[in-house]
Amino acid sequence: MTREVEHTADGRWIVVDGRRWRTADPSLPEDVRARLLHHLGVGRSGVRAARGDDAAVAAARARVQLAKTGLGERGTAWWDQDEAGRRARWESALEQLDQLDA
Repeated sequence: MTREVEHTADGRWIVVDGRRWRTADPSLPEDVRARLLHHLGVGRSGVRAARGDDAAVAAARARVQLAKTGLGERGTAWWDQDEAGRRARWESALEQLDQLDA
């Protein structure tokens, strides 16, 4: 099933099935975006695989939260952050996510 996605005029939101979702920070370097999306996918897969194990589900959801925060989809809105704040946001998220794999 393919959902139609529209973007708001200001580019800050997408609208799916009538619901607004914050878009990822457009200033993310492509390699950073790819790493964060990888972690997001791992977290989402972990949530599905951990059904019935509350601790594992919580850990996987925390990973999803970190990845989405790094992408700028959660936490302080990326358009309310200066360039240094945006960079600090994604660098911190990647550092924490990479530590989960160590």
